[in-house]
Formats: sequence, structure tokens, C-alpha cells
Amino acid sequence: MSSLENLWREYKETDSKIAKDKLLAEYAHLVKYIVNRIAVNLPGSVDRDDLTSTGIMGLIKAVETFELERGFKFETYAGHKIRGAILDELRSLDWVPRSVRQKSKDIQRVYAKLENELGRIPYDDEVCEEMGISMKEYEEILSEVTPTTIISLEEAMPDRGSDSKELRIIDTIEDPGSDNPLKELGFTEVKNILKDTIANLPEKEKLVVALYHYEELTLKEIGVVLDITESRVSQIHSKAILKLRSKLLQKINA
Repeated sequence: MSSLENLWREYKETDSKIAKDKLLAEYAHLVKYIVNRIAVNLPGSVDRDDLTSTGIMGLIKAVETFELERGFKFETYAGHKIRGAILDELRSLDWVPRSVRQKSKDIQRVYAKLENELGRIPYDDEVCEEMGISMKEYEEILSEVTPTTIISLEEAMPDRGSDSKELRIIDTIEDPGSDNPLKELGFTEVKNILKDTIANLPEKEKLVVALYHYEELTLKEIGVVLDITESRVSQIHSKAILKLRSKLLQKINA
């Protein structure tokens, strides 16, 4: 048994403050990593130190609630807790102007409308024509709405009717310990929707999604790989996420 495993067992069996502090120190790098990834899409007015403090609270919660006996990887569990804490704090601050949120919703509606009419994901020029704007204006809007593509796991999906139970983003994520077939079916359906939508994205959008969310490169690093500016990568990423969200909401509201 490794020293880290021994440390976990000591904390869980004795509730030792010393063991807890050592675990927090061991995993503190997760907070810095997640803060750096989230901050890339935020305006300069958002204080990284505040995000770090909130992330640390998420890490503490993760250490306190982690169930060692379930055999899952702590880094994955803690990542959700840290990210969720930071995003919930950002939402509570309401730092994204209402006008920007409205622009994000407008683009999503256009994507949904055109996809229904065309039977495929629309091209940029088709979106511009539908919105009555130039390509330059479209790219400026994409840059503006970048912060809205950061989704809290606790964020509620749009209302599907007064008799419908509220569905949160987190409800669409697989619970490894769940054996509820309805939940499994729901997760599988969402996963398939996202998989199919990503597969149909233009190659550059698909590549940015893969490099950012799977290879975990920063937007700056992706820019170096693709030989484009970081702001252009941000636009491409925003566009891809808005398309994925639009498709998911279409299915939920169907």
C-alpha cells in the first residue's frame, strides 16, 4: 500500500486534521490547474485569487466527502467539486451582462432553427444571413459570448413545462455508482447526442473541442498547434459549445 493510500486511510478512520492537511497539500495543484483553465475564458476583472479561494473550498469538500471504498479516482471526483464550486461562485456574482447572455441564446436559437430546416449543422455564412449580420459582427459576438459557454454543473436546463421536473446539467452526467436503468438510459442518450453532434462539427471545431476537453490543452497552446491566434481559438470553441448546447436543448425540449 502506498504512502498516499495510508494517508487516506488514516484520515478516513481517525479524522486526523494532520492527515487532512497533508491530503489538501497533496492535491492543491488541482485547484491551480482548474482555475487557470476557467480563467482563460473570463474577463480581466475577475480576480484569480478569489477563484483560487473558492476552488480550495471545493477541494476541502471533496476530501471530506470522498468515499475511498468505492475505488474511484480522487482526482476526477475532486475536479468536479472544484470546478463546480468555482462556477457556482461565478454565477452568483452574475458577472456576465444580461445582454451578452441574450446574444448567446439568440445564436443558439438560430443554430436550432437552421439545423431543423437544413437537416445539418449550419455554416457560418448561413448563420450570418439568418441573423442579418456580417461575418465580422458574427465573430465579435462569438468573442463576447465566450464566458457564457462555461456551464455550471448545477445550472438548470430551460423549463420544459410547469409539470416537468427541473433538470440540471449535473443530472445528465453518469453516476458510476448508480444502477438505476432510467438514469443510465438518460446518460446514454445524452452521450450519444453529444457524440453525434461533435462528429458532425466542422473539422477545426471538432479539433479544438478534442484538444481542449480531451487533451486538456489551453487555448493558447491550441493556437500554437493550429497556427492561429488565441482569440480565434476562443471563437471556434465558443461556436462549437453553443452548437452542442443548442442540440442538447432541442432534444430536451422535444
